[in-house]
Amino acid sequence: MTDPIALVPLPHSVIWSQGTWETTDPWAGLSVGLSEDLPRTAYSLSIHPGGAHLTAGSEAALADGRNTFAQIVSDADGSIPCVTIEDEPAHAWRGMHLDVARHFRTVEEIEAMIDAMALHRLNVLHLHLTDDQGWRVEIKGYPRLTEIGAWRAQTLVGHHSPDADESTWTFDGIRHGGFYSQDELRGLVEYASRRGVMIVPEVDLPGHMQAAVAAYPNLGNVPGREIGVREVWGISDHVLGVSDEVFDFLRDVLTQVAGIFPGPFVHIGGDECPTTEWEQSTAARARLNEWGLTRISEIQGRFTQYAVEVLAESGKRAIGWDEVLQTHLPDGMVIMNWRKQGGVAEATGRGFQTVVATAEHTYFDHYQATPDQEPLAIGGLTTVKDVYTAPLIPSGLSDQERSQILGIQGQLWSEYLPTAAHMQYMAFPRMCALAERAWGSPEQTWEQFEERLRAHLPRLDAFGIRYRPLD
Repeated sequence: MTDPIALVPLPHSVIWSQGTWETTDPWAGLSVGLSEDLPRTAYSLSIHPGGAHLTAGSEAALADGRNTFAQIVSDADGSIPCVTIEDEPAHAWRGMHLDVARHFRTVEEIEAMIDAMALHRLNVLHLHLTDDQGWRVEIKGYPRLTEIGAWRAQTLVGHHSPDADESTWTFDGIRHGGFYSQDELRGLVEYASRRGVMIVPEVDLPGHMQAAVAAYPNLGNVPGREIGVREVWGISDHVLGVSDEVFDFLRDVLTQVAGIFPGPFVHIGGDECPTTEWEQSTAARARLNEWGLTRISEIQGRFTQYAVEVLAESGKRAIGWDEVLQTHLPDGMVIMNWRKQGGVAEATGRGFQTVVATAEHTYFDHYQATPDQEPLAIGGLTTVKDVYTAPLIPSGLSDQERSQILGIQGQLWSEYLPTAAHMQYMAFPRMCALAERAWGSPEQTWEQFEERLRAHLPRLDAFGIRYRPLD
């Protein structure tokens, strides 16, 4: 029979009963409880003529059930269909990454994204807080991070080409920036938690640190040399230096960030770190000898080891982009795979838990159609059909390797997403397809999903989400 609710994602087990529940205040008629008889990730929702009852195996699963109930209620007008839903996700980590370093998003705009994630039962918001173009988190004792590092004087117009003549670059002449106080971030954590979403902060190190070095030049490899917050995109050669002052800085930053975000994870970046400045630094070579290392590239591994140790003191696990696999890694680290699908097999084969975030199919800053039909994007082409049908998890993994996959995550890098409206346009409806993949609904054809997706779009309209039309 036709699904009258058209849930997205489609639950694993939906058993319809007869009749409706007539009520003007459904939330008052919903009873909830935890049950040891259910798996920790599972919930059971029963709506009958006399009310509704939700049980779950954990608080996280209870949040999933509440989000399902909210979706059902939003489709009803006092007359709610009676239904029994028994469901659980395939993946514990069902995430969206949001880059607020390249273009700042207000707390209210992030809250709107959290609401949209909860509607789709996505449960992890990966918040990219620092990069070359902006530092967004208040750190006590380091006021220049937000006084200077949070602002850039202007931004490149159009695509960045590192090989182009700099004299041909055009800038907008507009000051960009902003930051979040620690209290604002704690409020955001609480807002997300009430909706079943965990926020994972990212402080990208030791590369992507030009904004921090602009604020505190002694953190760089040429102490005292003044540089500005980066105004173009691409990868900066200005990375952290190797002095004791740098490592003291990282301890303060990571400890404070760990105190703001109560979840078990902190992301430490680790991607795209040039070694140019280290190769030219006598201090870096002296550190190599002191640490008993032989190759300049091993310096990054030293930063990773240190960050892992500092976070462990706060009871946190470190996550890193897959470049961290190029050096020895401490046990217990989580890998976020982005560069190629084969990296999933490498990470899980080495025994590391892994989040699938492969650029080819989960980067939502890519174009959604031919570039001449779309707003400016970084490049690539990833349609909503690609997100729904692409093989995100490689075949050939052993059961043990497959068990190391924590989940799936979509990425919203914001170099070319200057506004919240543009961000939503790039996220939706691709995020709807990602949500179903991450939840692990029964195998369906693209045509079946597209039909349900079209029925789902009025919900996005009701939420005020400026999605890209399917046609």
